[in-house]
Amino acid sequence: MKLVRFGEKGQEKPGLVDESGEIRSLEGHVDDITGATLSEASLQQLQAIDIETLPIVKPDRLGVPVAQIGKILCIGLNYSDHAAEAGMAVPSEPVIFTKATSALNGPNDDIILPRGSEKTDWECELAFVIGKEAKYVSEEDALDYVAGYTIMNDVSERAFQLESTGQWVKGKSCDTFAPLGPWLVTKDEIADPQKLSMWLEVNGRRYQEGSTETMIFGVKHLVSYLSRFMSLQPGDVVSTGTPPGVGMGMKPSVYLKDGDKVMLGIQGLGVQEQSIKA
Repeated sequence: MKLVRFGEKGQEKPGLVDESGEIRSLEGHVDDITGATLSEASLQQLQAIDIETLPIVKPDRLGVPVAQIGKILCIGLNYSDHAAEAGMAVPSEPVIFTKATSALNGPNDDIILPRGSEKTDWECELAFVIGKEAKYVSEEDALDYVAGYTIMNDVSERAFQLESTGQWVKGKSCDTFAPLGPWLVTKDEIADPQKLSMWLEVNGRRYQEGSTETMIFGVKHLVSYLSRFMSLQPGDVVSTGTPPGVGMGMKPSVYLKDGDKVMLGIQGLGVQEQSIKA
């Protein structure tokens, strides 16, 4: 299934995407798409619905595909070629940072440049969403705890992130810096999360083109690793890092500016489009 939330910000309604690409409303079946909706039992109930009985809707806006997200965990430098372009060593274990949930944004909503920003950058990333509590999980069992996959643009203000004291989080958490979606694809539709092509364009020029095959630490490892240090709760989001081609790595560097258009996609997970606003 492809689960989606649609409507005005703060008033989103639940839905799913049918095989022809039409969005159908799930109103009356679930109140919203939350961590609770992502349990195995709940997903089985949704899969049992006759999709043809669901009304087709034509929304003006798609929202974040999961509501009430408890935490966003991100993995830095998780592609060896991206680490090289950033001039940083390949990590021996996952580099973890967080994004504030207040950064969450619909997949096609505007990205707003924060005051004082001069180096706002893009990062196309595979994200996965937890479906049940994970604590001290083995790699062998790790995918049992994943509800599905989606796309995150891990928008980053590099000066805020790297050129002053403190940790990366302040360069990662500005409002609108976590576009998520367009939908959540349940794991049964993704045969192997480590074999997905991905790309990103700015103003029609392709900057990123890669594959999750080149991730240093795959989804199974990340679930297991993270669950050693904290419990992962239903609805939590983990964004798994980006391939090379970020603006910081260009020579000379290229950063987002007012009026730019960003488009990004991952195989089987859809496409995001954003306009940049000062």
